Amino acid sequence: MSDFENPVYYDDDADVSTLNDRTVAVIGYGSQGHAHAQNLDDSGVSVVVGLHEGSSSRDAARDDGLDVTTPVEAAERADIVSILCPDTVQPALYEDIEPALDAGDTLQFAHGFNVHYNQIQPREGVDVTMVAPKSPGHLVRRNYENDEGTPGLLAVYQDATGEAHEVGLAYAKAIGCTRAGVIETTFREETETDIFGEQAVLCGGVTSLVKQGYETLVDAGYSREMAYFECLNELKLIVDLMYEGGLGEMWDSVSDTAEYGGLTRGDEVVDEHARENMEAVLEGVQDGTFAREWIAENQANRPSYTQLRQAEKSHDIEDVGADLRSLFAWGEQESETEQAEGEVPADD
Repeated sequence: MSDFENPVYYDDDADVSTLNDRTVAVIGYGSQGHAHAQNLDDSGVSVVVGLHEGSSSRDAARDDGLDVTTPVEAAERADIVSILCPDTVQPALYEDIEPALDAGDTLQFAHGFNVHYNQIQPREGVDVTMVAPKSPGHLVRRNYENDEGTPGLLAVYQDATGEAHEVGLAYAKAIGCTRAGVIETTFREETETDIFGEQAVLCGGVTSLVKQGYETLVDAGYSREMAYFECLNELKLIVDLMYEGGLGEMWDSVSDTAEYGGLTRGDEVVDEHARENMEAVLEGVQDGTFAREWIAENQANRPSYTQLRQAEKSHDIEDVGADLRSLFAWGEQESETEQAEGEVPADD
Protein backbone atom coordinates (compact mmCIF):
# COMPACT_ATOMS: atom_id res chain seq x y z
CA MET A 1 0.00 0.00 0.00
CA SER A 2 1.08 3.64 -0.27
CA ASP A 3 0.23 7.18 0.71
CA PHE A 4 -1.26 8.08 -2.68
CA GLU A 5 -4.79 9.48 -2.84
CA ASN A 6 -5.97 6.20 -4.36
CA PRO A 7 -4.72 2.91 -2.86
CA VAL A 8 -1.86 1.23 -4.75
CA TYR A 9 -1.21 -2.51 -4.58
CA TYR A 10 1.92 -4.55 -5.28
CA ASP A 11 2.93 -8.21 -5.49
CA ASP A 12 2.78 -8.75 -1.73
CA ASP A 13 -0.85 -7.57 -1.70
CA ALA A 14 -2.06 -10.19 -4.16
CA ASP A 15 -2.09 -13.98 -4.38
CA VAL A 16 -2.32 -15.75 -7.73
CA SER A 17 -3.38 -18.94 -5.94
CA THR A 18 -6.76 -17.24 -5.51
CA LEU A 19 -7.31 -18.23 -9.15
CA ASN A 20 -6.58 -21.91 -8.50
CA ASP A 21 -9.46 -24.09 -9.65
CA ARG A 22 -10.87 -21.16 -11.65
CA THR A 23 -10.88 -20.87 -15.42
CA VAL A 24 -10.47 -17.51 -17.12
CA ALA A 25 -12.12 -16.88 -20.48
CA VAL A 26 -10.30 -14.18 -22.43
CA ILE A 27 -12.70 -12.86 -25.05
CA GLY A 28 -10.62 -11.31 -27.82
CA TYR A 29 -7.03 -11.91 -28.89
CA GLY A 30 -5.75 -8.57 -30.11
CA SER A 31 -3.66 -5.93 -28.39
CA GLN A 32 -4.75 -6.64 -24.80
CA GLY A 33 -6.28 -10.08 -25.27
CA HIS A 34 -3.15 -11.86 -26.45
CA ALA A 35 -1.11 -10.37 -23.60
CA HIS A 36 -3.62 -11.23 -20.87
CA ALA A 37 -4.11 -14.78 -22.14
CA GLN A 38 -0.42 -15.58 -22.49
CA ASN A 39 0.58 -13.98 -19.19
CA LEU A 40 -2.21 -15.76 -17.33
CA ASP A 41 -1.18 -19.05 -18.91
CA ASP A 42 2.46 -18.52 -17.98
CA SER A 43 1.34 -17.75 -14.40
CA GLY A 44 -0.29 -21.18 -14.18
CA VAL A 45 -3.89 -20.00 -14.58
CA SER A 46 -6.33 -22.09 -16.59
CA VAL A 47 -7.18 -20.05 -19.71
CA VAL A 48 -9.57 -20.46 -22.61
CA VAL A 49 -9.73 -17.93 -25.44
CA GLY A 50 -13.12 -17.01 -26.87
CA LEU A 51 -13.18 -15.96 -30.54
CA HIS A 52 -15.95 -16.09 -33.11
CA GLU A 53 -15.71 -18.77 -35.78
CA GLY A 54 -14.41 -16.44 -38.50
CA SER A 55 -11.79 -14.66 -36.39
CA SER A 56 -8.38 -14.29 -37.99
CA SER A 57 -6.85 -14.54 -34.50
CA ARG A 58 -7.88 -18.15 -33.91
CA ASP A 59 -4.76 -19.60 -35.53
CA ALA A 60 -2.50 -17.15 -33.67
CA ALA A 61 -3.97 -18.13 -30.30
CA ARG A 62 -3.63 -21.84 -31.08
CA ASP A 63 -0.07 -21.32 -32.27
CA ASP A 64 0.62 -19.75 -28.87
CA GLY A 65 -0.50 -23.00 -27.25
CA LEU A 66 -3.87 -21.79 -26.00
CA ASP A 67 -7.26 -23.47 -25.95
CA VAL A 68 -9.62 -21.68 -28.37
CA THR A 69 -13.38 -21.90 -28.68
CA THR A 70 -16.37 -19.61 -29.27
CA PRO A 71 -17.12 -16.75 -26.85
CA VAL A 72 -20.29 -18.45 -25.61
CA GLU A 73 -18.60 -21.79 -24.94
CA ALA A 74 -15.64 -20.03 -23.32
CA ALA A 75 -18.01 -18.18 -20.99
CA GLU A 76 -19.81 -21.43 -20.15
CA ARG A 77 -16.53 -23.08 -19.16
CA ALA A 78 -15.14 -20.10 -17.23
CA ASP A 79 -15.49 -18.67 -13.75
CA ILE A 80 -13.95 -15.35 -14.82
CA VAL A 81 -14.94 -13.83 -18.17
CA SER A 82 -12.55 -11.08 -19.27
CA ILE A 83 -14.05 -9.09 -22.13
CA LEU A 84 -11.19 -7.63 -24.19
CA CYS A 85 -12.85 -7.02 -27.55
CA PRO A 86 -13.54 -3.47 -28.83
CA ASP A 87 -16.02 -1.29 -26.94
CA THR A 88 -18.29 -1.09 -29.97
CA VAL A 89 -18.95 -4.83 -30.15
CA GLN A 90 -19.15 -5.55 -26.43
CA PRO A 91 -22.91 -4.91 -25.91
CA ALA A 92 -23.93 -7.43 -28.58
CA LEU A 93 -21.34 -9.89 -27.30
CA TYR A 94 -22.64 -9.56 -23.76
CA GLU A 95 -26.16 -10.42 -24.90
CA ASP A 96 -24.76 -13.65 -26.32
CA ILE A 97 -22.75 -14.68 -23.27
CA GLU A 98 -25.02 -13.47 -20.47
CA PRO A 99 -26.99 -16.77 -20.27
CA ALA A 100 -23.65 -18.56 -19.77
CA LEU A 101 -22.82 -16.56 -16.63
CA ASP A 102 -23.53 -18.30 -13.35
CA ALA A 103 -24.05 -16.72 -9.94
CA GLY A 104 -20.64 -16.11 -8.40
CA ASP A 105 -18.84 -15.73 -11.72
CA THR A 106 -16.73 -12.66 -12.44
CA LEU A 107 -17.39 -10.41 -15.43
CA GLN A 108 -14.29 -8.40 -16.11
CA PHE A 109 -13.38 -5.47 -18.35
CA ALA A 110 -10.26 -3.46 -19.20
CA HIS A 111 -12.23 -0.24 -19.78
CA GLY A 112 -15.43 0.95 -18.12
CA PHE A 113 -17.17 2.60 -21.09
CA ASN A 114 -20.07 0.21 -21.66
CA VAL A 115 -20.85 -0.41 -18.00
CA HIS A 116 -20.56 3.25 -17.01
CA TYR A 117 -22.76 4.44 -19.87
CA ASN A 118 -25.30 1.61 -19.39
CA GLN A 119 -24.66 -0.12 -22.70
CA ILE A 120 -24.05 -3.24 -20.65
CA GLN A 121 -26.12 -3.79 -17.53
CA PRO A 122 -24.59 -6.78 -15.73
CA ARG A 123 -26.94 -9.31 -14.25
CA GLU A 124 -27.27 -9.64 -10.50
CA GLY A 125 -25.27 -12.30 -8.73
CA VAL A 126 -22.01 -11.85 -10.63
CA ASP A 127 -18.96 -9.86 -9.65
CA VAL A 128 -18.09 -7.05 -12.06
CA THR A 129 -14.49 -5.85 -12.04
CA MET A 130 -11.99 -4.00 -14.17
CA VAL A 131 -8.28 -4.76 -14.51
CA ALA A 132 -6.77 -2.27 -16.94
CA PRO A 133 -3.06 -2.24 -17.76
CA LYS A 134 -1.96 1.30 -18.61
CA SER A 135 0.01 0.22 -21.65
CA PRO A 136 -0.49 -1.33 -25.09
CA GLY A 137 -0.75 -5.09 -24.95
CA HIS A 138 2.57 -5.85 -26.63
CA LEU A 139 4.35 -4.03 -23.78
CA VAL A 140 2.27 -5.85 -21.17
CA ARG A 141 3.52 -9.09 -22.68
CA ARG A 142 7.12 -7.94 -23.18
CA ASN A 143 7.41 -6.59 -19.64
CA TYR A 144 6.05 -9.83 -18.21
CA GLU A 145 8.56 -11.90 -20.19
CA ASN A 146 11.36 -9.63 -18.94
CA ASP A 147 10.23 -10.09 -15.30
CA GLU A 148 9.12 -6.48 -15.26
CA GLY A 149 5.72 -4.95 -14.58
CA THR A 150 3.14 -2.75 -16.25
CA PRO A 151 1.17 -0.30 -14.07
CA GLY A 152 -2.53 -1.03 -14.01
CA LEU A 153 -5.90 -0.05 -12.59
CA LEU A 154 -8.35 -2.06 -10.51
CA ALA A 155 -12.04 -1.25 -10.00
CA VAL A 156 -14.98 -3.15 -8.53
CA TYR A 157 -18.40 -2.23 -9.91
CA GLN A 158 -20.39 -5.06 -8.36
CA ASP A 159 -19.29 -7.35 -5.54
CA ALA A 160 -21.82 -10.16 -5.31
CA THR A 161 -19.48 -12.69 -3.67
CA GLY A 162 -17.47 -10.47 -1.35
CA GLU A 163 -14.34 -11.69 -3.15
CA ALA A 164 -14.32 -9.41 -6.19
CA HIS A 165 -11.43 -7.25 -4.98
CA GLU A 166 -9.28 -10.25 -4.06
CA VAL A 167 -9.92 -11.98 -7.38
CA GLY A 168 -9.25 -8.81 -9.34
CA LEU A 169 -5.90 -8.33 -7.59
CA ALA A 170 -4.96 -11.94 -8.26
CA TYR A 171 -5.73 -11.46 -11.94
CA ALA A 172 -3.68 -8.25 -11.99
CA LYS A 173 -0.74 -10.10 -10.45
CA ALA A 174 -1.06 -12.95 -12.92
CA ILE A 175 -0.67 -10.57 -15.88
CA GLY A 176 2.24 -8.74 -14.24
CA CYS A 177 0.64 -5.47 -13.16
CA THR A 178 1.31 -5.71 -9.42
CA ARG A 179 5.04 -5.87 -10.16
CA ALA A 180 4.81 -2.17 -11.04
CA GLY A 181 1.76 -1.14 -9.03
CA VAL A 182 -2.02 -1.32 -9.37
CA ILE A 183 -4.05 1.79 -8.54
CA GLU A 184 -7.57 1.34 -7.20
CA THR A 185 -10.20 3.43 -8.97
CA THR A 186 -13.86 3.26 -10.03
CA PHE A 187 -15.53 2.55 -13.35
CA ARG A 188 -16.68 6.17 -13.49
CA GLU A 189 -13.27 7.68 -12.74
CA GLU A 190 -11.41 5.42 -15.16
CA THR A 191 -13.88 5.96 -17.99
CA GLU A 192 -14.26 9.71 -17.72
CA THR A 193 -10.58 10.50 -17.15
CA ASP A 194 -9.53 8.14 -19.94
CA ILE A 195 -11.87 9.65 -22.53
CA PHE A 196 -11.10 13.22 -21.45
CA GLY A 197 -7.36 12.59 -21.61
CA GLU A 198 -7.65 11.15 -25.10
CA GLN A 199 -9.74 14.03 -26.40
CA ALA A 200 -8.23 17.04 -24.68
CA VAL A 201 -4.56 16.06 -24.50
CA LEU A 202 -3.20 12.75 -25.74
CA CYS A 203 -4.93 12.24 -29.08
CA GLY A 204 -6.98 15.34 -29.83
CA GLY A 205 -5.14 18.20 -28.14
CA VAL A 206 -1.60 17.15 -29.08
CA THR A 207 -2.36 16.37 -32.72
CA SER A 208 -4.22 19.65 -33.15
CA LEU A 209 -1.35 21.58 -31.56
CA VAL A 210 1.18 19.82 -33.79
CA LYS A 211 -0.78 20.50 -36.97
CA GLN A 212 -1.42 24.14 -36.13
CA GLY A 213 2.22 24.72 -35.24
CA TYR A 214 3.27 23.11 -38.51
CA GLU A 215 0.79 25.19 -40.51
CA THR A 216 1.90 28.39 -38.79
CA LEU A 217 5.52 27.87 -39.83
CA VAL A 218 4.71 26.76 -43.38
CA ASP A 219 2.29 29.67 -43.90
CA ALA A 220 5.07 32.03 -42.72
CA GLY A 221 7.34 30.75 -45.48
CA TYR A 222 9.48 28.21 -43.66
CA SER A 223 10.21 24.85 -45.28
CA ARG A 224 7.87 21.94 -44.69
CA GLU A 225 10.81 19.83 -43.57
CA MET A 226 11.89 22.24 -40.84
CA ALA A 227 8.28 22.70 -39.72
CA TYR A 228 7.89 18.93 -39.43
CA PHE A 229 11.04 18.48 -37.37
CA GLU A 230 10.34 21.34 -34.99
CA CYS A 231 6.65 20.63 -34.39
CA LEU A 232 6.37 16.85 -34.67
CA ASN A 233 9.64 14.95 -34.77
CA GLU A 234 11.15 16.57 -31.67
CA LEU A 235 7.96 16.04 -29.70
CA LYS A 236 9.07 12.51 -28.87
CA LEU A 237 12.26 13.80 -27.25
CA ILE A 238 10.26 16.06 -24.96
CA VAL A 239 7.63 13.45 -24.13
CA ASP A 240 10.30 10.87 -23.30
CA LEU A 241 11.86 13.29 -20.80
CA MET A 242 8.48 13.98 -19.18
CA TYR A 243 7.70 10.26 -19.08
CA GLU A 244 11.00 9.47 -17.36
CA GLY A 245 11.02 12.26 -14.80
CA GLY A 246 8.00 14.50 -15.05
CA LEU A 247 7.90 18.11 -16.16
CA GLY A 248 10.89 18.92 -13.95
CA GLU A 249 13.10 16.44 -15.77
CA MET A 250 12.14 17.99 -19.07
CA TRP A 251 12.81 21.57 -17.95
CA ASP A 252 16.16 20.53 -16.48
CA SER A 253 17.18 18.83 -19.72
CA VAL A 254 16.35 21.51 -22.30
CA SER A 255 18.33 24.70 -22.85
CA ASP A 256 17.75 27.77 -20.72
CA THR A 257 16.46 29.51 -23.83
CA ALA A 258 13.92 26.75 -24.41
CA GLU A 259 12.89 26.74 -20.77
CA TYR A 260 12.40 30.49 -20.54
CA GLY A 261 10.55 30.59 -23.87
CA GLY A 262 8.32 27.72 -22.86
CA LEU A 263 7.56 29.12 -19.42
CA THR A 264 6.73 32.57 -20.76
CA ARG A 265 4.98 31.71 -24.02
CA GLY A 266 3.31 28.35 -23.42
CA ASP A 267 0.35 29.82 -21.58
CA GLU A 268 -0.12 32.38 -24.35
CA VAL A 269 -0.82 29.53 -26.78
CA VAL A 270 -2.74 27.21 -24.48
CA ASP A 271 -4.47 29.96 -22.51
CA GLU A 272 -7.58 30.30 -20.37
CA HIS A 273 -9.75 29.83 -23.45
CA ALA A 274 -8.19 26.40 -23.97
CA ARG A 275 -8.95 25.59 -20.33
CA GLU A 276 -12.56 26.64 -20.83
CA ASN A 277 -12.75 24.44 -23.91
CA MET A 278 -11.29 21.54 -21.94
CA GLU A 279 -13.92 22.01 -19.25
CA ALA A 280 -16.60 21.88 -21.95
CA VAL A 281 -15.08 18.65 -23.31
CA LEU A 282 -15.06 17.16 -19.81
CA GLU A 283 -18.69 18.13 -19.29
CA GLY A 284 -19.59 16.34 -22.51
CA VAL A 285 -17.85 13.23 -21.22
CA GLN A 286 -19.46 13.43 -17.79
CA ASP A 287 -23.04 13.99 -18.96
CA GLY A 288 -22.86 11.30 -21.63
CA THR A 289 -23.01 13.63 -24.65
CA PHE A 290 -19.91 12.12 -26.22
CA ALA A 291 -20.98 8.56 -25.45
CA ARG A 292 -24.39 9.07 -27.08
CA GLU A 293 -22.73 10.70 -30.11
CA TRP A 294 -20.23 7.86 -30.51
CA ILE A 295 -22.89 5.18 -30.11
CA ALA A 296 -25.10 6.90 -32.73
CA GLU A 297 -22.11 7.26 -35.05
CA ASN A 298 -21.50 3.52 -34.94
CA GLN A 299 -25.17 2.74 -35.46
CA ALA A 300 -25.06 4.90 -38.60
CA ASN A 301 -22.00 3.00 -39.91
CA ARG A 302 -19.50 5.73 -38.94
CA PRO A 303 -20.01 8.39 -41.67
CA SER A 304 -18.38 11.29 -39.79
CA TYR A 305 -15.63 9.11 -38.36
CA THR A 306 -14.68 7.86 -41.83
CA GLN A 307 -14.62 11.36 -43.28
CA LEU A 308 -12.58 12.82 -40.43
CA ARG A 309 -10.13 9.92 -40.53
CA GLN A 310 -9.52 10.38 -44.23
CA ALA A 311 -9.03 14.13 -43.82
CA GLU A 312 -6.43 13.52 -41.11
CA LYS A 313 -4.51 11.10 -43.32
CA SER A 314 -4.56 13.66 -46.14
CA HIS A 315 -2.94 16.45 -44.10
CA ASP A 316 0.28 17.79 -45.59
CA ILE A 317 2.26 16.91 -42.47
CA GLU A 318 1.64 13.23 -43.21
CA ASP A 319 3.17 13.48 -46.69
CA VAL A 320 6.31 15.33 -45.64
CA GLY A 321 6.68 13.11 -42.58
CA ALA A 322 6.56 9.90 -44.59
CA ASP A 323 9.23 11.23 -46.96
CA LEU A 324 11.51 12.37 -44.14
CA ARG A 325 11.18 9.21 -42.05
CA SER A 326 12.22 7.12 -45.05
CA LEU A 327 15.59 8.92 -45.10
CA PHE A 328 16.74 7.83 -41.67
CA ALA A 329 18.11 4.55 -40.41
CA TRP A 330 15.85 4.52 -37.38
CA GLY A 331 12.85 4.43 -39.70
CA GLU A 332 14.15 1.25 -41.31
CA GLN A 333 14.93 -0.25 -37.90
CA GLU A 334 11.42 0.41 -36.64
CA SER A 335 9.94 -1.19 -39.75
CA GLU A 336 12.13 -4.27 -39.33
CA THR A 337 11.16 -4.54 -35.65
CA GLU A 338 7.46 -4.40 -36.48
CA GLN A 339 7.90 -7.13 -39.07
CA ALA A 340 9.89 -9.30 -36.67
CA GLU A 341 7.38 -8.97 -33.86
CA GLY A 342 4.31 -9.12 -36.09
CA GLU A 343 1.64 -6.49 -35.90
CA VAL A 344 -0.99 -7.20 -33.28
CA PRO A 345 -4.53 -6.40 -34.44
CA ALA A 346 -7.25 -4.80 -32.38
CA ASP A 347 -9.02 -7.31 -30.14
CA ASP A 348 -11.76 -9.18 -31.94
